[in-house]
Amino acid sequence: MAGSPQSDELIFFVNGKKVIERCADPGELLLNYLRKRLHLTGTKYGCGTGGCGACTVMVSTYNPDSKKIRHFPANSCLLPLCSLYGAAVTTVEGVGNTKTKLHPIQKMLAKCHGSQCGFCTPGMVMSMYSLLRNHPEPTMEQIVAALDGNLCRCTGYRPIIDSFSVFSPECCPLAGSGKCCLDQDGEKGEEREEDLATEPKRGDRMCLGLCQPEKFQAQDPTQDYIFPPELMRMGELKKEQTLVFNGKKTTWISPTALQELLGLKAKYPNAPLVVGNTSIGLDMKMLGICHPVVLYPARIPDLHLVSLADNGIVIGAATPLAQLRDILLNMVPELPAEKTKIYHTLLKQLRNLAGEQIRNLASLGGHIVSRGSTWDLNPVLAAGKAILNLASTDGIRQIPLNGEFLARVPEADLSPKEIIVSVLIPFSEEDEFVSAFRQADRRKNAMSITNSAMQVRFQPGTDVIEDLTILYGGIDCTTVSAPNTSRKLRGRNWNEQMLDDACSLILEEIQLSPSALGGNVEYRRTLLVSFFFRFYLEVLQGLKYMHPSKYPGLSKENLSALDEFHDHPPRGVQEYQDVDPQQPPQDPVGRPIMHESGIKHATGEAVFCDDIGPIDGQLHMAVVTSTRAHAKILSIDISEALEAPGVVTVVSAADIPGENGNEHEKVFAEDEVIYIGHIICGVVAETYELAKEATKKVKIEYQDLELNLTIEDAIQHNSYFSEEKKIEQGNVEDAFQTVDRIIEGENHIGGQKHFYLETNSTVVIPRKEDNEMDIYVSTQDASSVQQLVATTLGVRSSRIRCHTTRVGGAFGGKTSKPPFFAGAAAVAAQKTGCPVRFTLERDTDMIVFGGRHPFVGKYKVGFMNDGRIRAVDLMYYVNGGCTLDVSDMLIAYVVLKSFNAYDIPNFRCRGRACKTNLPSNTAFRGFGFPQSALSAEMWVSAVADELGLPHEKVREMNLFKTAGFTPFKQEVDPRNLNVCWKECLERSDYYNQRKTIEEFNKQNYWKKKGIAIIPMLFSVGFNATYCHQASALVNVYLDGSVLVFCGGVEIGQGLYTKMLQVASHELKIPSSYIHLSERSTVPIPNALLTAGSIGTEVNAKAVQNACQILRERLKPVIKKNPQGKWEDWIKKAFEESICLSATGFFKGYFADMDWETGEGHALPYFVFGAACSEVEIDCLTGDHKNLRTDIVMDACYSINPGIDIGQIEGGFMQGLGLYTQEEIKFSPEGQQYTLGPDTYKIPAVCDVPEQFRIYLLPNTRNPAAIYSSKGMGEAGLFLGSSVFFAIKDAVAAARKERGMNDIFTLDSPLNVASIRMACTDHFTEMIPKDERGTYKPWAIDRN
Repeated sequence: MAGSPQSDELIFFVNGKKVIERCADPGELLLNYLRKRLHLTGTKYGCGTGGCGACTVMVSTYNPDSKKIRHFPANSCLLPLCSLYGAAVTTVEGVGNTKTKLHPIQKMLAKCHGSQCGFCTPGMVMSMYSLLRNHPEPTMEQIVAALDGNLCRCTGYRPIIDSFSVFSPECCPLAGSGKCCLDQDGEKGEEREEDLATEPKRGDRMCLGLCQPEKFQAQDPTQDYIFPPELMRMGELKKEQTLVFNGKKTTWISPTALQELLGLKAKYPNAPLVVGNTSIGLDMKMLGICHPVVLYPARIPDLHLVSLADNGIVIGAATPLAQLRDILLNMVPELPAEKTKIYHTLLKQLRNLAGEQIRNLASLGGHIVSRGSTWDLNPVLAAGKAILNLASTDGIRQIPLNGEFLARVPEADLSPKEIIVSVLIPFSEEDEFVSAFRQADRRKNAMSITNSAMQVRFQPGTDVIEDLTILYGGIDCTTVSAPNTSRKLRGRNWNEQMLDDACSLILEEIQLSPSALGGNVEYRRTLLVSFFFRFYLEVLQGLKYMHPSKYPGLSKENLSALDEFHDHPPRGVQEYQDVDPQQPPQDPVGRPIMHESGIKHATGEAVFCDDIGPIDGQLHMAVVTSTRAHAKILSIDISEALEAPGVVTVVSAADIPGENGNEHEKVFAEDEVIYIGHIICGVVAETYELAKEATKKVKIEYQDLELNLTIEDAIQHNSYFSEEKKIEQGNVEDAFQTVDRIIEGENHIGGQKHFYLETNSTVVIPRKEDNEMDIYVSTQDASSVQQLVATTLGVRSSRIRCHTTRVGGAFGGKTSKPPFFAGAAAVAAQKTGCPVRFTLERDTDMIVFGGRHPFVGKYKVGFMNDGRIRAVDLMYYVNGGCTLDVSDMLIAYVVLKSFNAYDIPNFRCRGRACKTNLPSNTAFRGFGFPQSALSAEMWVSAVADELGLPHEKVREMNLFKTAGFTPFKQEVDPRNLNVCWKECLERSDYYNQRKTIEEFNKQNYWKKKGIAIIPMLFSVGFNATYCHQASALVNVYLDGSVLVFCGGVEIGQGLYTKMLQVASHELKIPSSYIHLSERSTVPIPNALLTAGSIGTEVNAKAVQNACQILRERLKPVIKKNPQGKWEDWIKKAFEESICLSATGFFKGYFADMDWETGEGHALPYFVFGAACSEVEIDCLTGDHKNLRTDIVMDACYSINPGIDIGQIEGGFMQGLGLYTQEEIKFSPEGQQYTLGPDTYKIPAVCDVPEQFRIYLLPNTRNPAAIYSSKGMGEAGLFLGSSVFFAIKDAVAAARKERGMNDIFTLDSPLNVASIRMACTDHFTEMIPKDERGTYKPWAIDRN
């Protein structure tokens, strides 16, 4: 039927404007239509799978039967265009913009520093806007829940929550206490030169808080679009009209009556029913499944009916999960408590199921019939004995939603012609109990690792089991049940003997292969019995509640197993030093002014690389990547691809006119592939969709070669990139002879994906003459892009112009790889003579290159009985992947930073970078320090464990105390390190909190709290002077406006904002006069990459230099007219032929390291800090909650406290992800599994500490940097390790109570599985163990 010419008009509204699509394609999604057809680029592509929230829009629909309008947030990347008939869509552009009027949401988010790179910001705005349209005065709980489905990699979420808190009657906890200036615009001034000091001074007071919600205006209802009356009329008139939309591959049919749907299902039995497209859509996208006919039943009233029956609640199958939640919340309070047990259980699971966008799209019927193994509601419905009401042309019938149905047993399943009309969810019985459990890598918006639902019904008035149902998800490809266990336990009393027998029976009946998909096999086995134990206790408590005198209460030990973590909205406190009260208001240096693009971020007007509008004649490229980790390429057959529709050409290494990459890495693979994901060729076509489809037609033959995947493999095969790096001081061998004790050990730290929200993107535009090209690219290093493209094309660098306006997150991931992506696109552009757009999809972006280097550390530590460490010998390895990239530099930094903040008199560290067949690992925020410093804290912690001493005491006694030297002979003054440490102890109330935690742990067997304080000595920059040079160009125009160019790239760290502040201060004019242009290789040649925490300050030095040159030139003019205005001086200077353009230059910080001697002034300066974190863990599941974090940072004179605190918070949250949840998984063949937000979990709103306090140390100086500032871009990340060690502290408390060894090792990431298995108990001991080497694991253990 697909391709039939008869097609209805698709009519809907976008931002109040009518859209008529006469050729609607059922395969097109709303996101693509908004961006490519309507050019509304504020809605972003972040993942394409509904997992990040960057594409969030608000959809409004009218129900002609109920006469009600429904507003809800939705992932436009999943929303089929054809489903929008009669709907009104609001995008971020429709909420407010700079040309008309800002919405308070947008203004608040910008002024409260709620955006950094800004790529996720439109999605945040739309989630909040949708909430306000339904709940004008939301609770803080509702605000936080509205953000469940939105990810941010930059901010750490706290400022986003603070900025939205103004809409809640509960309001922001800091309302009224903020004492900082948020306004960017000063008085356009008459200030004279003598009114401003050359060097800014500080005040004597501390400011509290960065967000002042009381300053913001109330909502203006007239600003919101009304639901178009035309759509209401259309809904009434056409509610019985069947719609048909024909595409090239699929026909979309939208009936309005149940009988019509049944007829269509009989005619097309294999046609899927699509409501929210959250399951079928992903299959079509990820698996390439194509359905000739799709049935859309959402317009059929019968599928939305809700009724109260005699035996339960009947819910229409097309009811969205969010509406199911709201229905239950409204109906449950009106029912007798004993009837509502299953409804409360469903509500509990719905709280954590996906994000609000998915909950509003996914339907109950779709959730049931898709039967994903990890779907959370199906086991609950089965345990509650739900009934499915089915219909077909043959009639109606009912079937139980039970274990057999979920296992897809044919006799218990739907026939191809049948559909689910509704679901009867029965009332619970008085002697019945229903519970559900789930555990995921992240508490919210994450699919379960394992889930479960259990039901028991007792003989009336007894504890004798009459009926028992046990179901688990995440164990097999379908939900599994334990009918044999249930049968054998019927008639038994609910007691401890039954519990022991039940656990044994469950483990016997439900087998999990050691090679099972998803891995974590022993952990998942443990959850089988841990969940049943919790159910056992819940039922015991329920029996006690029902019959107080008949059953004993739970023991104190077991009570803690029942308490679940309760989410509380995060609250933050930020303290920083105010500016001098005499500083003129127009001087912005030292003030927390908002990000210069903050408003544009919030309105969607900020243009990122892929937002650049279509260019005449542009083509699109998709790449073919290797499916082998190490193999010879025997042949490449592109003939079928060239014949595919819309394909213009295929480019490969043979098409490169110049050099194929460089000596270490190729643009296109030639004779050999060295990892899965290696780019072999690119298909260039008229659209990206056609290019991607044609890549499947490229045929490649391989001959497999030997694999090295892990560090252990590399060591065994002596596979390294370069020579060993080493630093040493004292005499390590002799010192080992004099110490009281020696310990040896090994620690492992996993890698980390950058997961910036904006994937790599480049647009290449060839010019008509002289082989010139313009390249728009998302990169931290435009000069490297220019150089590599030039050599690839065989032209001079002066012919290549690179442009970067802003980058949607980078964290080091857009330094070394974008040149190769741009090179590939440039080859295609040169070959075709057309502009070429090359934007990586999320899974491709994650597979074609690596991330943070996995790490193995081997240590030998000698120490005295009082805890003083006298000798340390370290051997460190990192997994560099398949190409050198920056691994040689990184292992040098690992070695240079290996001592963290500890003064060890006899110290040696050696390091090697391993070469393997994994994607090439590259620069990442912190650059080696997060691995080496965590390893240092691990061996210091091991010393404390060995001696039985408090960890903080051992840490404190080994800190640098007085001015001295690092192991590589660089001078260090640690006074501020010790101040940070002591301040953090005091502000966290560490010792009192320690006592409170110890008391809590005595009272709670299954829950434990932990606390840890960690010091930090971080060094910024590079170990070579030339790496710190920077240039700037400042042009003054005759109207007095100023244009600034610099070599730095705005990647979300506020670089451009600080350049504005510096230029305003130096030129002594309001910042509103100044504009920062894009990073371009035209005005600023040869600029180095923006990285190493110093990108802002070195470019600020260059801007300062240029501005001072201009002020010096203007001195004679100002002297003649001291009362004049800036504009007067500029006009007069022009008349006197004074140059109004100046180039500024900063030579760079001195840095030099001699690796022959292992000595040098390796790095510009040090950043000191300390962090204390408190956590609570669930010993039964491994879940944990971040309760509180206090950070003290030596930021010296912050140019912008709002930006610097944002960097600290965002870095901390990224570190928290590294150390506690983010895990990259590879198969034994080198295939990466973690390719998107569904499988790779970065921290979300639910992971923010409930109390998050930042304190910037006052009255400190840094003579090296501009205005005595310090770079804050990376330092905060390592402080996330305080959560790691707080968890370890909690685990230690559990192990101690269970009589386990106090000395144990935990590797990073310390995720739920690691936590649970470390809390050894009866349940972990009873599960079957698999001997390594006797099976093939699903994933390699370490990489």
